[in-house]
Amino acid sequence: MRVARLVWSPELLEYDFGPGHPMAPARLDLTMRLVRELGLLDAPGIEVTGAPVASDAVVQTVHDPEYVAAVRAAGTRLVPDESRGLGTEDNPIFLGMHDAAARQLGGSVDLADAVWSGDVQHGVNVAGGMHHAQRGSASGFCIYNDAAAAVRRLLDLGAERVAYVDLDAHHGDGVEALFWDDPRVLTVSVHEEGRTLFPGTGHASDIGGAGLAEGTAVNVALPARTDGGQWLRAIDAVVLPAVRAFEPQAVVSQHGCDTHGLDPLAHLDVDVDAQRTAAAWVHRLAHDVAQGRWVALGGGGYAVVDVVPLAWAALVAEAAHAPLEHGMALPEAWRAVAEAMSGLEPAATLGVAAPDWRPWRDGYDPADPVDRAVAATRRAVFPLLGLDPLHD
Repeated sequence: MRVARLVWSPELLEYDFGPGHPMAPARLDLTMRLVRELGLLDAPGIEVTGAPVASDAVVQTVHDPEYVAAVRAAGTRLVPDESRGLGTEDNPIFLGMHDAAARQLGGSVDLADAVWSGDVQHGVNVAGGMHHAQRGSASGFCIYNDAAAAVRRLLDLGAERVAYVDLDAHHGDGVEALFWDDPRVLTVSVHEEGRTLFPGTGHASDIGGAGLAEGTAVNVALPARTDGGQWLRAIDAVVLPAVRAFEPQAVVSQHGCDTHGLDPLAHLDVDVDAQRTAAAWVHRLAHDVAQGRWVALGGGGYAVVDVVPLAWAALVAEAAHAPLEHGMALPEAWRAVAEAMSGLEPAATLGVAAPDWRPWRDGYDPADPVDRAVAATRRAVFPLLGLDPLHD
Protein backbone atom coordinates (compact mmCIF):
# COMPACT_ATOMS: atom_id res chain seq x y z
CA MET A 1 0.00 0.00 0.00
CA ARG A 2 1.22 3.48 -0.86
CA VAL A 3 1.28 5.91 2.03
CA ALA A 4 -0.16 8.88 0.14
CA ARG A 5 -1.77 9.86 -3.14
CA LEU A 6 -1.51 13.40 -4.43
CA VAL A 7 -4.10 14.50 -6.94
CA TRP A 8 -2.62 16.87 -9.47
CA SER A 9 -3.01 17.87 -13.10
CA PRO A 10 -2.21 21.19 -14.82
CA GLU A 11 -5.88 21.18 -15.82
CA LEU A 12 -6.69 22.09 -12.22
CA LEU A 13 -5.27 25.53 -13.03
CA GLU A 14 -8.31 26.10 -15.25
CA TYR A 15 -10.38 26.99 -12.17
CA ASP A 16 -9.71 30.66 -12.86
CA PHE A 17 -12.02 33.58 -12.04
CA GLY A 18 -9.84 35.97 -14.02
CA PRO A 19 -7.21 38.68 -13.43
CA GLY A 20 -7.29 40.35 -10.06
CA HIS A 21 -9.37 37.68 -8.34
CA PRO A 22 -7.84 36.42 -5.07
CA MET A 23 -8.39 32.75 -6.01
CA ALA A 24 -5.51 32.91 -8.49
CA PRO A 25 -4.27 29.72 -10.17
CA ALA A 26 -0.74 30.88 -9.31
CA ARG A 27 -1.42 29.66 -5.76
CA LEU A 28 -1.52 26.09 -7.03
CA ASP A 29 1.15 26.54 -9.68
CA LEU A 30 3.72 27.79 -7.15
CA THR A 31 2.72 25.11 -4.66
CA MET A 32 3.32 22.30 -7.12
CA ARG A 33 6.56 23.85 -8.35
CA LEU A 34 7.79 23.88 -4.74
CA VAL A 35 6.61 20.30 -4.18
CA ARG A 36 8.72 19.25 -7.19
CA GLU A 37 11.79 21.25 -6.18
CA LEU A 38 11.69 19.75 -2.70
CA GLY A 39 11.79 16.28 -4.26
CA LEU A 40 8.50 15.26 -2.72
CA LEU A 41 7.21 13.69 -5.93
CA ASP A 42 10.09 11.23 -5.68
CA ALA A 43 9.42 10.33 -2.05
CA PRO A 44 9.01 6.55 -1.75
CA GLY A 45 5.59 6.76 -0.11
CA ILE A 46 3.81 9.02 -2.59
CA GLU A 47 2.07 8.61 -5.93
CA VAL A 48 0.53 11.25 -8.18
CA THR A 49 -2.69 10.78 -10.13
CA GLY A 50 -4.73 13.10 -12.31
CA ALA A 51 -8.07 14.56 -11.35
CA PRO A 52 -11.05 13.39 -13.40
CA VAL A 53 -14.03 15.59 -14.17
CA ALA A 54 -16.72 14.16 -11.90
CA SER A 55 -19.91 12.98 -13.55
CA ASP A 56 -23.13 14.87 -12.95
CA ALA A 57 -24.31 11.96 -10.83
CA VAL A 58 -21.32 12.37 -8.51
CA VAL A 59 -21.65 16.16 -8.31
CA GLN A 60 -25.33 15.73 -7.52
CA THR A 61 -24.57 13.73 -4.40
CA VAL A 62 -24.13 17.15 -2.77
CA HIS A 63 -25.71 19.59 -5.25
CA ASP A 64 -29.17 19.98 -6.74
CA PRO A 65 -29.49 18.92 -10.41
CA GLU A 66 -30.91 22.35 -11.28
CA TYR A 67 -27.84 24.04 -9.84
CA VAL A 68 -25.45 21.77 -11.75
CA ALA A 69 -27.33 22.62 -14.95
CA ALA A 70 -27.08 26.33 -14.11
CA VAL A 71 -23.32 26.10 -13.58
CA ARG A 72 -22.86 24.34 -16.91
CA ALA A 73 -25.04 26.91 -18.69
CA ALA A 74 -23.32 29.90 -17.08
CA GLY A 75 -19.90 28.55 -18.02
CA THR A 76 -20.99 27.92 -21.60
CA ARG A 77 -23.04 31.02 -22.42
CA LEU A 78 -21.27 33.40 -19.99
CA VAL A 79 -24.63 34.60 -18.71
CA PRO A 80 -24.71 35.33 -14.96
CA ASP A 81 -27.23 33.69 -12.64
CA GLU A 82 -26.84 35.73 -9.49
CA SER A 83 -29.78 33.98 -7.84
CA ARG A 84 -27.44 30.98 -7.65
CA GLY A 85 -24.32 32.99 -6.80
CA LEU A 86 -22.97 32.77 -10.35
CA GLY A 87 -21.59 35.98 -11.83
CA THR A 88 -21.13 37.84 -8.56
CA GLU A 89 -18.01 39.68 -7.46
CA ASP A 90 -16.92 36.65 -5.47
CA ASN A 91 -17.83 34.10 -8.14
CA PRO A 92 -17.39 35.52 -11.64
CA ILE A 93 -18.37 33.16 -14.41
CA PHE A 94 -15.79 31.82 -16.87
CA LEU A 95 -15.72 29.46 -19.81
CA GLY A 96 -15.58 25.81 -18.80
CA MET A 97 -16.55 26.58 -15.22
CA HIS A 98 -18.48 23.35 -14.73
CA ASP A 99 -15.63 21.11 -15.85
CA ALA A 100 -13.06 23.05 -13.82
CA ALA A 101 -15.11 22.81 -10.63
CA ALA A 102 -16.16 19.21 -11.29
CA ARG A 103 -12.48 18.29 -11.71
CA GLN A 104 -11.71 19.65 -8.25
CA LEU A 105 -14.60 17.61 -6.89
CA GLY A 106 -13.65 14.50 -8.85
CA GLY A 107 -10.15 14.57 -7.42
CA SER A 108 -11.38 14.69 -3.83
CA VAL A 109 -13.96 11.95 -4.40
CA ASP A 110 -11.33 9.71 -5.99
CA LEU A 111 -9.16 10.18 -2.91
CA ALA A 112 -12.07 9.16 -0.69
CA ASP A 113 -12.43 6.00 -2.80
CA ALA A 114 -8.72 5.23 -2.53
CA VAL A 115 -8.50 5.83 1.22
CA TRP A 116 -11.60 3.79 2.02
CA SER A 117 -10.56 0.87 -0.22
CA GLY A 118 -7.09 0.76 1.32
CA ASP A 119 -5.24 1.58 -1.90
CA VAL A 120 -3.54 4.39 0.06
CA GLN A 121 -3.60 5.60 3.64
CA HIS A 122 -3.75 9.31 2.90
CA GLY A 123 -4.92 11.50 0.03
CA VAL A 124 -4.10 15.14 -0.72
CA ASN A 125 -5.87 17.54 -3.09
CA VAL A 126 -4.44 21.04 -2.68
CA ALA A 127 -6.87 22.27 -5.34
CA GLY A 128 -9.81 21.14 -3.22
CA GLY A 129 -11.35 22.41 -0.03
CA MET A 130 -14.15 24.46 -1.64
CA HIS A 131 -16.11 24.46 1.59
CA HIS A 132 -18.52 27.38 1.07
CA ALA A 133 -20.53 26.02 -1.87
CA GLN A 134 -24.12 25.28 -0.89
CA ARG A 135 -26.45 22.62 -2.27
CA GLY A 136 -28.04 25.05 -4.70
CA SER A 137 -25.65 27.98 -5.00
CA ALA A 138 -22.05 29.12 -5.29
CA SER A 139 -20.51 31.05 -2.43
CA GLY A 140 -17.17 32.50 -1.38
CA PHE A 141 -15.12 31.52 -4.48
CA CYS A 142 -16.55 27.98 -4.32
CA ILE A 143 -18.66 26.53 -7.16
CA TYR A 144 -18.88 22.86 -6.12
CA ASN A 145 -18.24 21.55 -2.62
CA ASP A 146 -15.61 18.85 -3.10
CA ALA A 147 -15.05 18.53 0.66
CA ALA A 148 -18.68 17.59 1.21
CA ALA A 149 -18.58 15.26 -1.78
CA ALA A 150 -15.59 13.40 -0.31
CA VAL A 151 -17.45 12.98 2.98
CA ARG A 152 -20.55 11.82 1.13
CA ARG A 153 -18.57 9.26 -0.86
CA LEU A 154 -17.11 7.80 2.34
CA LEU A 155 -20.62 7.44 3.76
CA ASP A 156 -21.87 5.86 0.55
CA LEU A 157 -19.00 3.37 0.67
CA GLY A 158 -20.04 2.24 4.14
CA ALA A 159 -18.43 4.55 6.68
CA GLU A 160 -20.65 4.85 9.72
CA ARG A 161 -18.92 7.97 11.09
CA VAL A 162 -16.78 10.57 9.29
CA ALA A 163 -15.10 13.57 10.90
CA TYR A 164 -14.63 16.75 8.88
CA VAL A 165 -12.04 19.18 10.32
CA ASP A 166 -11.90 22.69 8.85
CA LEU A 167 -8.90 24.89 9.71
CA ASP A 168 -9.59 27.70 7.23
CA ALA A 169 -9.91 31.26 8.53
CA HIS A 170 -13.48 31.23 7.20
CA HIS A 171 -16.22 29.07 8.68
CA GLY A 172 -16.82 25.82 6.79
CA ASP A 173 -20.46 26.70 6.36
CA GLY A 174 -21.24 24.72 3.21
CA VAL A 175 -20.07 21.40 4.59
CA GLU A 176 -21.77 22.03 7.90
CA ALA A 177 -25.07 22.89 6.20
CA LEU A 178 -25.02 19.78 4.02
CA PHE A 179 -24.57 17.49 7.04
CA TRP A 180 -26.40 19.54 9.68
CA ASP A 181 -28.97 16.81 10.28
CA ASP A 182 -26.73 13.80 9.70
CA PRO A 183 -25.49 12.17 12.94
CA ARG A 184 -22.90 10.19 10.97
CA VAL A 185 -20.83 13.32 10.27
CA LEU A 186 -18.97 15.46 12.78
CA THR A 187 -18.07 18.88 11.36
CA VAL A 188 -15.48 20.84 13.35
CA SER A 189 -14.55 24.34 12.20
CA VAL A 190 -11.94 26.63 13.78
CA HIS A 191 -12.29 30.07 12.21
CA GLU A 192 -12.35 33.81 12.68
CA GLU A 193 -15.61 34.91 14.28
CA GLY A 194 -18.43 35.95 11.99
CA ARG A 195 -18.61 39.52 13.29
CA THR A 196 -15.39 40.32 11.44
CA LEU A 197 -15.25 37.84 8.56
CA PHE A 198 -17.32 36.19 5.83
CA PRO A 199 -19.57 34.21 5.92
CA GLY A 200 -20.70 35.51 9.32
CA THR A 201 -21.70 32.09 10.62
CA GLY A 202 -20.21 29.39 12.81
CA HIS A 203 -21.09 30.42 16.34
CA ALA A 204 -20.33 28.28 19.39
CA SER A 205 -24.07 27.76 19.85
CA ASP A 206 -24.41 26.18 16.39
CA ILE A 207 -24.23 22.50 17.35
CA GLY A 208 -26.10 20.57 14.66
CA GLY A 209 -29.67 19.55 13.97
CA ALA A 210 -32.12 18.51 16.63
CA GLY A 211 -32.30 14.92 17.73
CA LEU A 212 -29.50 12.49 16.95
CA ALA A 213 -27.45 15.12 15.06
CA GLU A 214 -27.30 17.49 18.01
CA GLY A 215 -23.65 17.86 18.99
CA THR A 216 -22.24 16.91 15.58
CA ALA A 217 -21.48 20.50 14.56
CA VAL A 218 -18.61 22.05 16.52
CA ASN A 219 -17.61 25.67 15.97
CA VAL A 220 -14.72 27.61 17.48
CA ALA A 221 -15.14 31.29 16.58
CA LEU A 222 -11.87 33.07 17.33
CA PRO A 223 -11.30 36.81 17.68
CA ALA A 224 -9.33 38.72 15.09
CA ARG A 225 -5.52 38.71 15.60
CA THR A 226 -5.49 35.31 17.27
CA ASP A 227 -1.90 34.15 16.89
CA GLY A 228 -0.39 30.76 16.14
CA GLY A 229 0.09 29.68 19.74
CA GLN A 230 -3.47 30.63 20.67
CA TRP A 231 -4.82 28.92 17.54
CA LEU A 232 -3.03 25.69 18.40
CA ARG A 233 -4.36 25.97 21.95
CA ALA A 234 -7.90 26.13 20.55
CA ILE A 235 -7.32 23.10 18.34
CA ASP A 236 -5.85 21.17 21.26
CA ALA A 237 -8.78 22.14 23.47
CA VAL A 238 -11.62 21.38 21.05
CA VAL A 239 -10.74 19.63 17.81
CA LEU A 240 -8.63 16.79 19.17
CA PRO A 241 -10.94 15.68 22.01
CA ALA A 242 -14.10 16.12 19.93
CA VAL A 243 -12.83 13.98 17.08
CA ARG A 244 -11.50 11.34 19.45
CA ALA A 245 -14.85 11.16 21.22
CA PHE A 246 -16.70 10.77 17.90
CA GLU A 247 -14.47 7.81 16.89
CA PRO A 248 -14.68 8.36 13.11
CA GLN A 249 -13.68 5.74 10.60
CA ALA A 250 -12.21 8.39 8.29
CA VAL A 251 -11.06 11.99 8.58
CA VAL A 252 -11.46 14.66 5.90
CA SER A 253 -9.65 17.92 6.66
CA GLN A 254 -9.49 21.33 5.03
CA HIS A 255 -6.22 23.25 5.39
CA GLY A 256 -6.99 26.73 4.17
CA CYS A 257 -3.93 28.80 5.08
CA ASP A 258 -5.66 32.19 5.07
CA THR A 259 -5.23 32.13 8.84
CA HIS A 260 -1.75 33.58 8.23
CA GLY A 261 -0.99 37.14 9.29
CA LEU A 262 -0.01 38.07 5.72
CA ASP A 263 -3.30 36.97 4.23
CA PRO A 264 -5.16 39.91 2.69
CA LEU A 265 -8.68 38.57 3.27
CA ALA A 266 -8.72 37.56 6.95
CA HIS A 267 -7.51 38.92 10.26
CA LEU A 268 -5.83 36.07 12.13
CA ASP A 269 -2.08 35.88 12.75
CA VAL A 270 -1.17 32.20 12.47
CA ASP A 271 2.29 31.51 11.08
CA VAL A 272 3.29 28.69 8.73
CA ASP A 273 4.92 26.77 11.59
CA ALA A 274 1.62 26.63 13.50
CA GLN A 275 -0.26 25.63 10.34
CA ARG A 276 2.22 22.79 9.81
CA THR A 277 1.89 21.69 13.42
CA ALA A 278 -1.89 21.52 13.08
CA ALA A 279 -1.59 19.41 9.93
CA ALA A 280 0.70 17.01 11.80
CA TRP A 281 -1.85 16.77 14.62
CA VAL A 282 -4.66 15.94 12.20
CA HIS A 283 -2.41 13.35 10.54
CA ARG A 284 -1.67 11.72 13.89
CA LEU A 285 -5.35 11.87 14.81
CA ALA A 286 -6.29 9.97 11.65
CA HIS A 287 -3.86 7.21 12.61
CA ASP A 288 -5.08 7.14 16.19
CA VAL A 289 -8.82 6.98 15.51
CA ALA A 290 -9.41 6.07 11.85
CA GLN A 291 -6.73 3.53 10.90
CA GLY A 292 -4.91 6.29 9.02
CA ARG A 293 -7.78 7.04 6.62
CA TRP A 294 -7.20 10.72 5.89
CA VAL A 295 -8.19 12.98 2.99
CA ALA A 296 -6.46 16.38 3.24
CA LEU A 297 -7.62 19.31 1.12
CA GLY A 298 -6.43 22.84 0.37
CA GLY A 299 -8.89 25.72 0.60
CA GLY A 300 -8.43 29.44 1.17
CA GLY A 301 -5.11 31.24 1.23
CA TYR A 302 -4.30 34.37 -0.73
CA ALA A 303 -0.74 35.25 0.24
CA VAL A 304 0.35 33.58 -2.97
CA VAL A 305 4.14 33.57 -2.56
CA ASP A 306 5.14 33.47 1.10
CA VAL A 307 2.34 31.36 2.58
CA VAL A 308 0.29 29.11 0.32
CA PRO A 309 3.11 27.17 -1.39
CA LEU A 310 4.96 26.70 1.90
CA ALA A 311 1.95 25.51 3.89
CA TRP A 312 0.68 23.13 1.24
CA ALA A 313 4.05 21.71 0.21
CA ALA A 314 4.52 20.92 3.91
CA LEU A 315 1.05 19.31 3.95
CA VAL A 316 2.04 17.05 1.05
CA ALA A 317 5.25 16.12 2.87
CA GLU A 318 3.34 15.37 6.07
CA ALA A 319 0.93 13.07 4.25
CA ALA A 320 3.86 11.30 2.58
CA HIS A 321 5.43 10.60 5.99
CA ALA A 322 8.37 12.76 4.91
CA PRO A 323 7.87 15.91 7.04
CA LEU A 324 10.01 18.93 6.28
CA GLU A 325 12.18 20.65 8.85
CA HIS A 326 11.02 23.89 10.40
CA GLY A 327 13.26 26.69 9.15
CA MET A 328 14.78 24.72 6.27
CA ALA A 329 16.10 26.74 3.33
CA LEU A 330 13.77 26.92 0.36
CA PRO A 331 15.21 25.85 -3.02
CA GLU A 332 16.83 28.74 -4.86
CA ALA A 333 15.42 27.53 -8.18
CA TRP A 334 11.90 27.79 -6.78
CA ARG A 335 12.57 31.21 -5.26
CA ALA A 336 13.77 32.50 -8.62
CA VAL A 337 10.64 31.27 -10.39
CA ALA A 338 8.38 32.63 -7.67
CA GLU A 339 10.03 36.05 -7.89
CA ALA A 340 9.78 36.07 -11.68
CA MET A 341 6.08 35.15 -11.55
CA SER A 342 5.10 37.55 -8.80
CA GLY A 343 7.62 40.38 -8.73
CA LEU A 344 7.98 39.70 -5.01
CA GLU A 345 10.98 38.40 -3.11
CA PRO A 346 9.94 35.04 -1.65
CA ALA A 347 10.72 33.82 1.84
CA ALA A 348 14.11 32.19 2.22
CA THR A 349 13.09 29.53 4.72
CA LEU A 350 10.14 27.28 5.50
CA GLY A 351 8.99 28.97 8.66
CA VAL A 352 11.26 29.42 11.64
CA ALA A 353 10.85 26.77 14.33
CA ALA A 354 8.25 24.59 15.99
CA PRO A 355 5.84 27.03 17.69
CA ASP A 356 5.34 27.60 21.38
CA TRP A 357 1.81 27.05 22.64
CA ARG A 358 0.07 26.36 25.95
CA PRO A 359 -2.05 23.20 26.31
CA TRP A 360 -5.61 23.65 27.54
CA ARG A 361 -4.90 21.41 30.53
CA ASP A 362 -2.60 24.15 31.87
CA GLY A 363 -5.65 26.14 32.87
CA TYR A 364 -8.38 28.46 31.61
CA ASP A 365 -7.85 32.24 31.65
CA PRO A 366 -11.24 34.01 31.63
CA ALA A 367 -9.50 37.31 30.80
CA ASP A 368 -8.23 35.89 27.48
CA PRO A 369 -10.74 36.31 24.61
CA VAL A 370 -9.41 33.19 22.88
CA ASP A 371 -9.90 31.14 26.02
CA ARG A 372 -13.42 32.53 26.36
CA ALA A 373 -14.20 31.48 22.78
CA VAL A 374 -12.85 28.00 23.44
CA ALA A 375 -14.78 27.67 26.68
CA ALA A 376 -18.01 28.72 24.95
CA THR A 377 -17.62 25.93 22.42
CA ARG A 378 -16.76 23.33 25.04
CA ARG A 379 -19.78 24.31 27.15
CA ALA A 380 -22.10 24.19 24.14
CA VAL A 381 -21.13 20.87 22.64
CA PHE A 382 -18.86 18.76 24.87
CA PRO A 383 -21.65 17.33 27.07
CA LEU A 384 -23.40 16.12 23.91
CA LEU A 385 -20.22 14.25 22.95
CA GLY A 386 -19.86 12.71 26.40
CA LEU A 387 -17.00 15.04 27.32
CA ASP A 388 -16.44 17.23 30.37
CA PRO A 389 -16.42 20.90 29.30
CA LEU A 390 -14.41 21.95 32.34
CA HIS A 391 -11.63 19.41 32.31
CA ASP A 392 -9.53 17.44 29.84
